[in-house]
Amino acid sequence: MDASELAYTGIARQADLVRAGEISSRELVQLYLDRIPRHDPRLNAFRVVWPESALAEADAAQGRRAAGEEAPLLGVPVAIKDGVDVAGEVTTHGTGGFDRPAAEDAEIVKRLRAAGAVLIGKTNLPELAICGFTESKTWGVTRNPWDPGRTTGGSSGGSGAAVAAGLVGGASASDGAGSIRIPAANCGLFGLKPQRGRISLAPLREHWHGMTVIGCLTRHVVDTALYLDVTAGSRGGRRGVPAGARSTVHRSGSQRSGPAQDRRLDDSSEARRPADRGRGGARSGRGDRGFGRLGSLISSRALRRAKAAIPRHAARINRLFDDHDALLIPTVGRPPVEVGRWEGMGALRTLLGMSRVYPFTGAWNYTGQPAASVPAGFDAEGLPLSVQLVGRPNDEATLLSLAAQLEAERPWAHRRPPE
Repeated sequence: MDASELAYTGIARQADLVRAGEISSRELVQLYLDRIPRHDPRLNAFRVVWPESALAEADAAQGRRAAGEEAPLLGVPVAIKDGVDVAGEVTTHGTGGFDRPAAEDAEIVKRLRAAGAVLIGKTNLPELAICGFTESKTWGVTRNPWDPGRTTGGSSGGSGAAVAAGLVGGASASDGAGSIRIPAANCGLFGLKPQRGRISLAPLREHWHGMTVIGCLTRHVVDTALYLDVTAGSRGGRRGVPAGARSTVHRSGSQRSGPAQDRRLDDSSEARRPADRGRGGARSGRGDRGFGRLGSLISSRALRRAKAAIPRHAARINRLFDDHDALLIPTVGRPPVEVGRWEGMGALRTLLGMSRVYPFTGAWNYTGQPAASVPAGFDAEGLPLSVQLVGRPNDEATLLSLAAQLEAERPWAHRRPPE
């Protein structure tokens, strides 16, 4: 397997290769550390890259392997969205308003480390994860590898660009109204929004009033299934893990085939304590302050009523699953829009514009059940197309199995963006 092919191989296959001794973890990490400075300057997928610590973690993984230890992702590099805490690093949330390093890893990072993953860096997102495009006043514009003039979507746009461009085999993502599925659709990737509560948000109790869930972006369905296997469960245990999800994918025949300079923020600066890190301060963008003003128009009473109505609306909508295994609908309203489409617009105009481009994803965050974006070819301009599968509550396994069957019949991962 040549270096280019290895770069685009997903985390499940990479784990197999490291396990079999066909490649070392250091070689795999170094491959990406070589690719990132060549390709990321035009994409801006990574906010920060950690070459020294990644190589040290790779060597430690090799030592664990030599000692006979087994772990699902032992020695495999992954990237972390910059809305997730990594101990000792600043979580910027796409803004310039945070500069205190995180005191400890978020629960999902702890689980990835326990599974043996090597953390290679953090990926960009829009300010406070609000928008369906990844453009930040502080960290710049993240561009689509298929066409750098187009958006990756958001808010997990940096993770989408990194995986699509072969800069990492898998990356963490989160989804409060489509932020996994939209970048997946725009970047030609598989993106599963898990069931609400499937993966712990700790140290957060909830995010966006229960709308947000955590997941990943990958090239293959089996990669997402493996990621879900190692990260799912409540903080105190593995309650609610979709048993056999990964083996179901295997049975269905799924295919498995920023510069490297350490761009850390100054960790010595003083800022708010972690409990106060929910605001971006005077250093957030003007548009985000506009979104805050829009949000302030919703009374606490109206918010309580909307949250109390979730079970009723979910039960009504989910009656369609009494007779059907899954719902097939579009993921997005159109292929990736041009970079800067909403630049300079106010919050209301931006929100209305996004609602026309991304109208199909947010409802499933409200009702809470799993939904996935599945690649579905390319348009006449060579831009990715996708479809969205929505499943029964607590039934990621059916979505993974169905998506894997689609991948086996209509493979997509062999298509790569121009380099």
